[in-house]
Amino acid sequence: MTQLAPSRSAPLIAVAGLSARMLAQSAHRAGLRAAALDIFGDRDTRAASALWFDVAGDGLAIDPDRLVDALRRIARLPRVAGWIAGSGTEPFVDELAGLAGLPALIGNGPEARRAVREPRRFFALLDSLGVPHPAVSFERPDGPAADWLVKRADGCGGTHIVPAGAAGAVASPASYFQRRTRGKPCSALFVAAHGTASVLGFAEELNASIDGLPFVHTGAIGPIELPPRLGAQLREAIGEICRHTGLVGINSCDFLLDDDGFSLLEINARPSATMSLYEAVWGQYWPLGLLECHLAACMRGRLPSVPPGPAGQCAGQQVLFAPYAFNASQTLSDACLADPGCRDIPMPGTHIAAGQPLCTVVARAPTRQAVMHALDQAHARVLDRIDLPSREFHHVLTASQA
Repeated sequence: MTQLAPSRSAPLIAVAGLSARMLAQSAHRAGLRAAALDIFGDRDTRAASALWFDVAGDGLAIDPDRLVDALRRIARLPRVAGWIAGSGTEPFVDELAGLAGLPALIGNGPEARRAVREPRRFFALLDSLGVPHPAVSFERPDGPAADWLVKRADGCGGTHIVPAGAAGAVASPASYFQRRTRGKPCSALFVAAHGTASVLGFAEELNASIDGLPFVHTGAIGPIELPPRLGAQLREAIGEICRHTGLVGINSCDFLLDDDGFSLLEINARPSATMSLYEAVWGQYWPLGLLECHLAACMRGRLPSVPPGPAGQCAGQQVLFAPYAFNASQTLSDACLADPGCRDIPMPGTHIAAGQPLCTVVARAPTRQAVMHALDQAHARVLDRIDLPSREFHHVLTASQA
């Protein structure tokens, strides 16, 4: 894919999320300067960015006050085009839309976002459109708790999903019960404008059970091919949702896929981490990257081209979690930086708590099996560098690859 070195006079785009690395790198491809706002400050994030701001809160969360402060500082800089809200901004992004002194938000406004993130509105819309989805309830349902999950509508990454029988698992204005449904977790990446959508492709989502959370997102593989009938039905459903909600820019749709059809789970009204899979495999269709496509859709109403056929290649990404706390050494950081299969590389001296992300490994190969093998090899290389026994990660790797 074409790489443009941003000039000092290039527009500045702020990208915010738990990790801003992917968006910053995509901005760099488009020849834009990125101001990255995230909670990690990884080496490759900083390398792709003109500026980096620490917006970490307690645990693995964004501090909204620190985010607002950073955005106001950015707004005073020259040639600021706006800011893009990524993963982890869901609980407060609508509130930020009404604050003075911030750059313009490039993406979905509060009304479009609420149309797909407020459970009562969203599932009523799906029912009116005849789009299949797992049963939902806004009161504790009758029957075994094991048949149900509780999901927070403002969560992300699977950390917002708990078993209905877990302590404190109750429905609230920001959460709901959803029946467990069989199927392979998948996603669709799409770009929307003017009530229409270009569905770029589909990916398989990788999940693992970690610390009592049954569906923690650990990565994805794609693009994948769906049976033509199901692919057409999903594209039609996404198009209808966009027509009724006014979504704009890059969004993603999570769904379960089985032999009989699909069940739609939720819409993520923001750019998705799977962007990088499509850029890796189909980059020739978007020579300036997908973030440029997001800007074109939001600011000019222009939709990108859709790849006309099978990719012939597959890409994968998977998060590696630390089994116990340690500090990233200079040697580890340097080795990961030099490894083409590593992303989200911690700065030397970074304290990584037990269970927190250590890095992300990536791979590209002709088949899913070859991609999984390459991801395993990349995992092994990282483990060798920090001298952590492989068995410590076995439960995460096997669960997420199942």
